[in-house]
Amino acid sequence: MKKFLLILSLFIYANSIEIKQMPLNFTQKRIDLTKEYIKNSYGLDVENIYIVPKVIVIHHTAMDDLKESYDRFNSETLTADRNYIMKAGNLNVSAHFLVDFDGSIYALMPETYMARHVIGLNLSSIGIENIGGNKKELTQEQLKANIELVKYLKEKYKTIEYLIGHYEYTKFENHPLFLERDAKYRTIKHDPAVWFMESLRSNFPDLNSYQK
Repeated sequence: MKKFLLILSLFIYANSIEIKQMPLNFTQKRIDLTKEYIKNSYGLDVENIYIVPKVIVIHHTAMDDLKESYDRFNSETLTADRNYIMKAGNLNVSAHFLVDFDGSIYALMPETYMARHVIGLNLSSIGIENIGGNKKELTQEQLKANIELVKYLKEKYKTIEYLIGHYEYTKFENHPLFLERDAKYRTIKHDPAVWFMESLRSNFPDLNSYQK
């Protein structure tokens, strides 16, 4: 009986994922700013900020410190140095998850709330940010954690069809999921590293990277 319990506990551990909670400041103000962003960028009046996840977008923070990256997202409004994207609204950027160098995964906000993390696809995507990409490269521990996290999300949300790097978002410009009204509102992205994205995607042949 003890041997059976040991085997069972090992099975549960091997098939679970540890996600630590590190919630962002998310008051009614941020919810209202999100609704305003949806109206301005997508032309939609919404009663809530829920999303139906269809895309997972992988990022890096371009910062090499967990606290610094978290603080960057925690403000409900954009910081002064992000004024180049302020024309789309004063809602601060964020993501659903943050992954540290050692592979620790932190949940920043509800998975089905809209985060501002990618032009055009926010209303259908879950964002995963990885610490690094500035002086420090992303790690193998982060890659492993991303694989586990994508598996978790894919199993939880059967609606997910796509897995992309942030640098690939413009491939969706002619896709029905791409909702940005301002044809001039685009930024050039390079995150995450191509090797990281290709290594991650090789584990999920059933998730697509949309091609025009």
